[in-house]
This record gives sequence, C-alpha cells and structure tokens, in this order.
Amino acid sequence: MRSYPISAFALLFALPAQAQTAVPASLRQQVEAVLARAPAGTRFGVLVVDNAGREVLAINPDQRFMPASNTKLFTTALAFDVMARDPAAAIAGGTVLRLLDKGKGAPDVAIAGGGGVSLSTAPDCTARCLGSLADKLAAVTRKVGDVIGDDTAFVDQHWSPGMSWNNIQTDSGTAPSALIVDDNETLLTVTPAAPGLPPVVQLSPYFTLRNEAVTVAAGETRLAFERAVNSREVRLHGTIAASAPVWRDLMGIDSPAHYAAWALQQALQARGVKVSGKLRVIHRPVQLPGRPDMVAIPAGKTRIAFIEPPAPLAEEVATINKRSQNLHAEALLRRAGLAAAAQTIFPTGEPVQAGSLEAGLQALQAMLGRIGVARTSYDFADGSGMSSYNRVSPRATVALLRWGANQAWGGQWRASLPVGGLDGTLRRRFAGTPLAGKVFAKTGTLNATNALSGYLVAASGRELTFAFMANDVPGDSGAGAVIDAALATIAQAN
Repeated sequence: MRSYPISAFALLFALPAQAQTAVPASLRQQVEAVLARAPAGTRFGVLVVDNAGREVLAINPDQRFMPASNTKLFTTALAFDVMARDPAAAIAGGTVLRLLDKGKGAPDVAIAGGGGVSLSTAPDCTARCLGSLADKLAAVTRKVGDVIGDDTAFVDQHWSPGMSWNNIQTDSGTAPSALIVDDNETLLTVTPAAPGLPPVVQLSPYFTLRNEAVTVAAGETRLAFERAVNSREVRLHGTIAASAPVWRDLMGIDSPAHYAAWALQQALQARGVKVSGKLRVIHRPVQLPGRPDMVAIPAGKTRIAFIEPPAPLAEEVATINKRSQNLHAEALLRRAGLAAAAQTIFPTGEPVQAGSLEAGLQALQAMLGRIGVARTSYDFADGSGMSSYNRVSPRATVALLRWGANQAWGGQWRASLPVGGLDGTLRRRFAGTPLAGKVFAKTGTLNATNALSGYLVAASGRELTFAFMANDVPGDSGAGAVIDAALATIAQAN
C-alpha cells in the first residue's frame, strides 16, 4: 500500500464542527424559514463554505444522507484521480471486434468491451457505431460461425446492492457491463389506433411483446410496461387516448453482452454476412473465496481485430454529470477500480476481485482516506447513486468538492457539472433568476430524496462551495424548489 501525506487542507475538514467559524444566526434563521416550506418530515443537511473553508452555513452537516446522484461526484473524482496517475488507464476500456480462426469451418467473431465505449446502432450514427465495425468485418469475410459477446473485463454483477426492483426494468437501472451498445437500453413507442383497438407498438425485435393496451376515445393516457428480471417478454398495459401524441419510454437491458452479440449478428446479416453458428456470451463469474479468478478466453487465433477506443475521460465524465447517466457511472467506477488495482493504492486489507463493483468502492475509500474524509461520514454501494444503501454527509461532500477543485484536473471536473438555467439537469432550474449561470452543481433525485452539491457565485461575486441534501421527503412533492430558494437566500446574503 502506498502512503500519502495528509495536507493541511485535509486536516481542515477533519476538524470537529465546533472548531469552525460561527455561523451568523440571522442567515440560519432565514434559510430555516425557507426550509420550513418543505413537506413536513423532510430532513435537511446543509454545509456552505467560502474559499478559505470557513463555514457560511451549517445545518446537520455531519449527519449522513442518501445522496442519490450526488454519488456521481465521488465516482468521477475517483476516475480523474486514478487516471491522472496512470494516463494509460484513461485510454483503456475500448471495444474490440476480433475474427477468430478455429482451424476449420467459418471463423467465429467476438466483440469484447472494456467499459469505455457505448456503441450505437442508430441509422444516423456518425461516431462509435456498431455498423462501422460490422462494415470492416464484412469487408474481410462473408461467413462467420458463432457470434460471441465478451464482457469479461468486468465481473458479472448485474446490479448493485440496494437497487430498487422497479428501477431495474427501466433505463435508470439497466445492468452494468463492460460491453455497452445503445447505452444498454431500448426505446418503446406507442401510437394510438382507433378507439377499442390495441395501439401500434414499436419495440426492438430483441424482445417479444404482449400488448394488452387499448386505445380509448378520450381521457388520460395511462400506459405502463412490465418486464420480469432477465426476461425478454414485455407486457404493455393501460390506455391511450385516440388523440394523444406518441408515448415513449426507455427500457433497460438485463444481459448487455447477449444484446451486443445479437445486435452484431443483425448488423452482419444486413450486410450479407452469413452467420452459421450461434450466439454465445462469455462472462467473468464472481470469484468465490479461496478460488482463482477464472476468465474464459474465446477459442481461436485472432486473424484480425478492429478497435473502437474509449471516449476521452473528460467527455465521459461530462456525460455522467451533465446527463446524470447511471450506466456510464457504474462502468467508470469499475474502470477506476481496475486502474487503482494496477497502482496498488487500495487501503489495507486483501484486494478484491479486479473489475468488480467492490474493487471500485475500495479504490474510492482509499481516495477519501487520503484526502482526510472521515470513514464514518459515508458508505457507498454503487457508483451512480441508484442504491438506497448509499449514505454521505454534507461535510464529506464539501471536502471532496474543495479538494477536487484544487487538483490539476479540477477545471475539467467542474466543467462537467450542470449549470443553473443553462444546461444538463439544471437547465430548467434557476432560469430567469439571479443565479442563472452562477450555479455549477450535481443534482440528485431518488425516492424521497433530493440533493444538489457544487459551487455557486454569490451576490458579492465570491464563490461558495455547498452541499445540500433532503431526505425523507413525503409523497411525490420533492424538495428541489425549496433547495433552490434556500440557495438564492444564501447567495443574496453573501
């Protein structure tokens, strides 16, 4: 294990709350009056500090809260940190298409992912296209045997602990994998027909459809789909009004490696390549205690390989933070864990299986320990924030934000954050207010949870760093508007 000195900055955040500068009571009273507008029972945690780290406002700053997608701040900072130490890690993670000679018969074709590329099957695709790889393969052979999906770069762990079952079938909960095609999600569209008839449904032929929906003459559209875990049958039910617009939703994919192999098979056949074999997948199983890490290797000698390199790290981080993209966050956590393992910067203890969720979380714990964040201030179970097991304090979040801003990659990290009133998940928030263009922060929304953490430019022009979390929000009302109003009050007073 490599040791790192604890900086004075880290020690600042290790100090107990009472050692910090006293908070003006008047500002606290103003903010608490705003927070009182939230639904009864909502629990808030707030910490705001100035450029010197002095507290501007603190409300329950050391309590632990479910952070939702504020988790992505930690994942993306980890990726920048470990990949800055090893630039080669940032360009690892590409997708490779190999033609494998078996000695007799048609060669097999294997597509293997490294977690850093989302290939697209869209007809208008211009970059990172599955069709481009299929074109290259079709130019060298007109017949293949098996089509193999290989996602062994990561351990075969489809979902994180604490993932809500009802999110699994949606694009918010698609299964993490090293092999990514179409962000491992697919579009479902429903167009009304004549009253009394089933609506017209468009769905990838990868799935089978059970259409129980009905078009009605008038009224609200109330549609829903259901898909059991690891099932490819989709049940659509409910009603859609005859005059209603097209209804759209995204579904998650539970077996990304199989879907990628299927999509490649479809692309090859569309180009006149005969597929004489079957679809196969190769996974890296979860390592059992005392057993070696078994990684299957597709049989056959590589005749030719085509590589699609990963997206640049800053671009991938911007995708994650601006759009709050869950799948990419989970993949990046696992890539960061692989890079950290190669650098031997894990905390004391036996290293966990490379390419696993646990390896990424162990690397995150090591980083937070180096920057002085108390271990008791957080627990993470995933890299995206979809797990209901995640917990972190506002103080730990502000410590991360202040430390990250002072790293060589801090400018790129900050640029990845949504900007109030302008872009990302904040494009509609703060619009037309004095804080438009002055809030740079990561949003977070999950059941009974809202969070917003980042940086804001106050009325005086000075910059503040903040973490704002709301848990136990009753019903479907949400606390986002209250958080925004409280930040406006803080900005005006500073």
